[in-house]
Amino acid sequence: MGWFREFLKEELAPYPGRLQTVGRMVLAATLAMIISMTFRIPYGFQGAIFALLVSRESPRATLEAVGTIFFVTILGAAYLLISVWFVISHPILHFLWIIASLFLAFYALSAMTNYVESSTFAVMIAIGVPLWDRYVPAETNVEDTLWLSLATSVGILVTAAVELAFARRKPGDDLVEPIARMLASVEELLPFYLDDRPVDPAAEKKVTRFAVLGTSRLRRISRRSSYSPHYAEQMGAVVALVGRLVDIAANLTQLSIHVSGDDRRRIRALAAGIAGIRADLLSRQVPRPIEFNNESEVSAGVPLLREMEKTVSLIPKVFSGYESISEYAPSPSGDERRSTHLASDMLSNPEHFKFGLKGCLAASLCYIIYRSIDWPGISTAVTTCLLTALSTIGSSRQKQVLRFAGAIVGGFLIGMGSQILILPYLDSIASFTVLVVLVTALASWFMTCSPRLSYFGVQIIVAFYFINLQEFARQTSLSVARDRVVGILLGLLMMWLVFDQLWGASAGVEMKRAFISNLRALAQLVREPFTGEKRLAIERSYSLRDTINANFDKVRSLADGVLFEFSSSRQQDLAFRSRIRQWEPRLRALFVTQIALLKYRLQLPGFELPESVLVAQQEFDIQLATTLDGMANRIDGQGTGTKDNVEDSFERLEQTVSSEARTAELQTFLTLSRNIERVTNSLDEEI
Repeated sequence: MGWFREFLKEELAPYPGRLQTVGRMVLAATLAMIISMTFRIPYGFQGAIFALLVSRESPRATLEAVGTIFFVTILGAAYLLISVWFVISHPILHFLWIIASLFLAFYALSAMTNYVESSTFAVMIAIGVPLWDRYVPAETNVEDTLWLSLATSVGILVTAAVELAFARRKPGDDLVEPIARMLASVEELLPFYLDDRPVDPAAEKKVTRFAVLGTSRLRRISRRSSYSPHYAEQMGAVVALVGRLVDIAANLTQLSIHVSGDDRRRIRALAAGIAGIRADLLSRQVPRPIEFNNESEVSAGVPLLREMEKTVSLIPKVFSGYESISEYAPSPSGDERRSTHLASDMLSNPEHFKFGLKGCLAASLCYIIYRSIDWPGISTAVTTCLLTALSTIGSSRQKQVLRFAGAIVGGFLIGMGSQILILPYLDSIASFTVLVVLVTALASWFMTCSPRLSYFGVQIIVAFYFINLQEFARQTSLSVARDRVVGILLGLLMMWLVFDQLWGASAGVEMKRAFISNLRALAQLVREPFTGEKRLAIERSYSLRDTINANFDKVRSLADGVLFEFSSSRQQDLAFRSRIRQWEPRLRALFVTQIALLKYRLQLPGFELPESVLVAQQEFDIQLATTLDGMANRIDGQGTGTKDNVEDSFERLEQTVSSEARTAELQTFLTLSRNIERVTNSLDEEI
């Protein structure tokens, strides 16, 4: 139990901004509850729940998401009201409509890039479908569907008002400031090794906490922002590299270090490099290039020093060729602004369709069971399937365990416990509000933990709100809590049966497959011909970029899921997970640099290359793509790659550029190409 106490201690410890975030969440949810109770708006639990879900991001990210979520809510209600009109009087068609609606909900979870938006649409269907199974007049069902939309709208609009009141930050602060704090934690750690002193527990605790929290929140902010695609990709790469640096520093605290004179010089240079990057980011300037003379040498006294140097030197290379970050931070306009709410491969990627089928089967089995035994109270089984729908054993099991534990705590212990011990003594909305505030604060604190525990807080509040915010009076029947928990258990059972047994996919296997797929997709992006219509070429590149970005997030999520699997291949999967966590930040940096080269490959105005350079660049791209495919083949056990071709082709490219009249554009182009060659060779040697 000692490890569990340490785990909870790290997860529940305060960190910068956590208290303010929890305060905004509690305020928004409480106001949504008071409005629903005061004006007797049915389904008030829906508004309070979404007030918490929306509030999990920064004020800027929340304000940007509210409009879209409001639109998705109206879209979900419109879908229910319009589509049900065609099937309401035909039982067979009505049943098929339910199955099709569940498929659409799961398909949206996979094909929409924003999880909160897709889950809003999915939950509207999950709650709205059972409404139309009741034997009541159609007018009643229409009214309840509209009330459901209103309750959701109240929650997100109240959240928008709260976030607007607290929005005082500059654009980009929600990304840059957390990155700067992570860099500062590593910077504060290094002087202890420089002076050969024991590491201060406070400094060790800070860097360990950042490693435990991970970078999922920053990656969500980057992915869901309205920044230009290129800026989001750049900052996504920076987040991955800084996260890797923090992970290495946290591991460094667990080692026995013996610092030599040369190591002190290297540590001093490393600390100065980190300080320079942090200062440049905070001043909205592109970090200056950093090269460490001994980057290729392994230190005997500080084993991880070489890896830290390589990681730090990659961060400025993400911005190679640009003078200021601010030119990419504002919201894009014109042709550069594209919808990021739907995956560009939503119609071409069969995985979305397969995911929809799997989820639809699990939810449909739940629906058939509770309708067959006439127990509508356990309809939460369908919602359980939707909210735990992930595509692998490890990650789905993680959410299922957290949902079950949260349902026990929020439903039985807090929900039913308050019905028995507390609610009988409350006689006003003020006293009831105090109870809601306390429970919401507890759940919100868990929701702001790392992804390993945050869903536990979501389920606590969902179970509590389901029990106590469904009516405008004190809930006296314990059967409500019982039915909700039974429904959750049924949903978990069906998800285990479909996702783990019938269509099971090991997180370790899927992690390896996704990483290989990303190598091949990046090779395809490099090989993609950009001749002919430039607009079509740009659209093709956007599609590939979205696929690659999604795969980066998928690999990271699957790597977390590996920790929850205990098969015979666990040790092998964990070892490969460790390697991928080292490779992926460099692969992301390679991807971002390649994106920066697109304007030269597309021959956009101002970035035209001489014909001789263009030919050499195309040869370099072909060899680069071949090397990336070779890496994928080696990981997949299909053979070896062609390691030396990238070096040879880059030398020819460099000679060709040298023979031309040097311009600023050609110099930038050569710098970007050199970065790609170095990162590719580094990856190729290790893989």
